[in-house]
Amino acid sequence: MIKFDELGLNNNILKAVTELGFETPTPVQEKTIPYILESETDLIALAQTGTGKTAAFGLPVIEKTDVNNKNVQCLILSPTRELAIQIANDLTNYTKYIKGFNVIPVYGGASADTQIRSLNKGGQIVVGTPGRVNDLIKRRKLKVNNIKWLILDEADEMLNMGFKEELDAILGNTPEEKQTLLFSATMPKEVFSIANKYMKNHEQIKVGGSNKGADTVSHEYYVVHARDRYLALKRLADVNPDIYGIVFCRTRRETKEVADKLIKDGYNADALHGDLSQAQRDHVMLRFREKNLQILVATDVAARGLDVNDLTHVINYNLPDELEAYIHRSGRTGRANNKGVSIAIINTREQGKIKLVEKKVGKKFERKEVPTGKAICEIQLYNIMNKIENIEVDETEIAPYLPKIFESLEHLSKEELIKRIASVEFNRFLEYYKNAKDINTSERERKNSSGKVERRSDRPRRDNTNYSRFFINIGKKDELTASRLIGWVNRNLNNDKAGFGKVDILKSFSFFEVEKDYEADVLNSLNNNQYDGKKVSVEVSEEKKKFGGDKSYSSNKGSGDYKRKKSYGGSSYKDNKSNSGGRRRRR
Repeated sequence: MIKFDELGLNNNILKAVTELGFETPTPVQEKTIPYILESETDLIALAQTGTGKTAAFGLPVIEKTDVNNKNVQCLILSPTRELAIQIANDLTNYTKYIKGFNVIPVYGGASADTQIRSLNKGGQIVVGTPGRVNDLIKRRKLKVNNIKWLILDEADEMLNMGFKEELDAILGNTPEEKQTLLFSATMPKEVFSIANKYMKNHEQIKVGGSNKGADTVSHEYYVVHARDRYLALKRLADVNPDIYGIVFCRTRRETKEVADKLIKDGYNADALHGDLSQAQRDHVMLRFREKNLQILVATDVAARGLDVNDLTHVINYNLPDELEAYIHRSGRTGRANNKGVSIAIINTREQGKIKLVEKKVGKKFERKEVPTGKAICEIQLYNIMNKIENIEVDETEIAPYLPKIFESLEHLSKEELIKRIASVEFNRFLEYYKNAKDINTSERERKNSSGKVERRSDRPRRDNTNYSRFFINIGKKDELTASRLIGWVNRNLNNDKAGFGKVDILKSFSFFEVEKDYEADVLNSLNNNQYDGKKVSVEVSEEKKKFGGDKSYSSNKGSGDYKRKKSYGGSSYKDNKSNSGGRRRRR
């Protein structure tokens, strides 16, 4: 097994990383460090979050940097303030014994004047977020026209967060003769477009395969009805007493609601979302890093830059709309050769999505049963006994109180004393789970999910009471897909995300279902909006139920599309019976 001192790094760097506990390089470090040291060709490195990418690009760049030149020689871009700070801190630690080496972080949410003063003093490496870096370049305070290295860390996340324009502007200001290093956990087509536009003759290094999950993470999912999702979350927390994990929600509203419920129910939890001030975010993240919080409830964007190596669990309270986001989420656990568990809580209508996520991650997910109240009580009891057995007793501190304690408890036998000690914490679990129901889906629904064919009469009736159905005037000819439609709708719902039901993408228009609570928001936010330059029209579609199926639209002979008919009573889409030769198409 190769050691760090065999990679070609100088003694000052080796001394610093040895103090940090580095012994053997991770796979991405072992492949990337020698490449950057020996080559000036552009590089794409695909590796999961938490695999040591900062050292992989940071150490060789530090080795090759001219410490006597105070001008910016390397620009590193990252998607969030927290990640930029983390990278800058890591690089500063790596250069601890290199005199005159300066790393300057620049990011939004902090004083630009302070950052400009640091730039004026000079520094060899600048680490920043795209927005602030672009702003400082425009103000001519950050000069990147002579850099030797441009590093894009978490490139997929920067594009997911909408930084494409800023990236284009920044990269357009950098010199042609530089080495561009692109690091990413996934490789969507947008990242390929950046690579094709700004990188030349690049090499590619893959660790664990592109768009794949980490080998140290196991994947589980639990199927419950949507109304029981929070109950399932609590049971999963209770059956794992030593949980130290992140619960991912889709929206900031849901994040706050779930965290508030957990806190009210006595769990050591807090929320991290976009409505918090920077000071509040820093406080929550510090508490979580120091393990003063067991459960952090967060959105995907808010959790970026949170670097913790020993998370036991990642729980997907909702599966993300973009499947690549699941890889980022699950990569938060199973770091530094630790084992981790990624859990998805899904409802009965989302079971098909698990297959898509499995394919994306490259791993089989294990379906598990939400534990019963009896199983949870048993685990909690043994956990309490284990704590009592292994508690450290400070004889000096407790000695003055022991005579009174012995006196008050001397009438109890050993067995009675054990029972009472256990009951102090255990009684609340017994009471809560006394008559707890089984919230797993029924046997019939489990069989349905396994792919067995049923008679129509055996199928559970579809419940549309919680969803509104909409017509939208874009379809396959507009290169629309279900995932693109869901993502586009949610991006336009005032920074909130709705739950979706059935989505039907047709040739020139489509239908989709959204939770009823969002009906007005959908109509107000989407109408007169644009999708890829086309003006969008959205209307509520009144379904006509016939033949046990959805007959709210019908085929138009010879067109391969569906014909829309407007009734006098408002917007509805019904079978066009007058269409000569037209056939009803069953959905």
